[in-house]
Amino acid sequence: MNNTKPSLQQTELANLHSDSRQRDRTYVWHTWTPLSADRSQLTFLRGEGYRVWDIDGKEYIDAASLNLTCGYGHPALIKAASEQMGMLPGSDLSISSHEPVGLLAERLAGYLPNGFSKTLFVNSGSEGIEAAMFMAASYWDILGKPRYRVVTFSRGYHGSTLISRVLGGCEARVSNPFKEPFSVTHVEIPVSPRELRRSESLKPLLKSFEDAITYNQNDPPIAVVVEPFLNVGGGIVLPTGFLSGLRRLCDENRTLLIIDEVFTGYGRSGKMYAFQHENIVPDILVSSKGLASGYMPIAAVTVNDGIYDIFEKESIIGGLRYGHTTSGHAVSCAVSLATLDILESENILQNAKILGELLLEKFVERACHDNIEDVRGFGLLLVFDMSSAEEASKLKASAQDKGLLMRQCGTAVMVVPPLTIDIDGINMIAERLNMALEGIL
Repeated sequence: MNNTKPSLQQTELANLHSDSRQRDRTYVWHTWTPLSADRSQLTFLRGEGYRVWDIDGKEYIDAASLNLTCGYGHPALIKAASEQMGMLPGSDLSISSHEPVGLLAERLAGYLPNGFSKTLFVNSGSEGIEAAMFMAASYWDILGKPRYRVVTFSRGYHGSTLISRVLGGCEARVSNPFKEPFSVTHVEIPVSPRELRRSESLKPLLKSFEDAITYNQNDPPIAVVVEPFLNVGGGIVLPTGFLSGLRRLCDENRTLLIIDEVFTGYGRSGKMYAFQHENIVPDILVSSKGLASGYMPIAAVTVNDGIYDIFEKESIIGGLRYGHTTSGHAVSCAVSLATLDILESENILQNAKILGELLLEKFVERACHDNIEDVRGFGLLLVFDMSSAEEASKLKASAQDKGLLMRQCGTAVMVVPPLTIDIDGINMIAERLNMALEGIL
């Protein structure tokens, strides 16, 4: 008989963990969560690299954090935040400036073509979309040609604030109790996600956007707003040539193109920005999640100089009437600069491309077998499109049980690891994912 009793330290830890979970259940309102769900069951304590540990000591590979560009505990990011906090945490950019914000804006301009150099900083992707839409609508107002309509994907997701909710077409994510401030023409995807990325799907997809842009010549759109990869909409890869074709349509019909790279920006696709795969330039670029690697909140809204210059004619202040007290927060900017240093010095973009291809190669043959409808990749990202949302939930839960955290969007389950992951980490993901699949198929 085993008479071993828990040690005093083990008992104290168990009590602390129980208190932590009870505190969470009593006081915290979790985002995007049914009230019946208990998120405290997965309570994290610490992270290192691409791994994270919960309060019970269980280790996971985190392939679910969309903004974790450089992983957990990166010393360069911790140092940048600490040093900037000790020097100057921030200042109100409506009355002053500070060195990190100028350095970051200059750095971002360096990744983009000439004539695309002005950046407004805010705190989140949703705020970035709000700002972009305010800029675009104001642009036409200042020109004396007000517009009241936007074109976007029916399966797009652009955030959770009022304007971004109106744009989004993912009903489960964007229910909105407020009156819509402008009209939106949502473009349906003409084929299945599996078929969409094929070259023959490009023409009908562009035709759908052309029809949406031109269907009423008396009501031209403010802008076309798209993601280069439909994240929340189901992990959908768009056909090659779509963004360049859409750029042409916007030019021909004299409307603005806003590209939402909140998720894809800063290396996820294997390039700094996903639109660079097609050698185009949007009129407004919104980026966020990966910029400060999740260590600090920040988003960037970069515009072409023609849009920026038109605001000199704005009737009240001769500039942009938009911003937040913490816009361009100095610590966020300092951490963003350090993140970009890591992306460059550690060759992270090439790493994302190579390891993403390797991860896809390990699983692509599972497509159309059992309950797996499709397996697709986008840079360092892997999507399992399951036969139903229920099957997707089973895979996500099975993976978590095996120590692998994944994201679920409807029928899609996604592997989204930090971009600093190495080959050993990719092999560990593959091993745990295979075990998870064996557990449900």
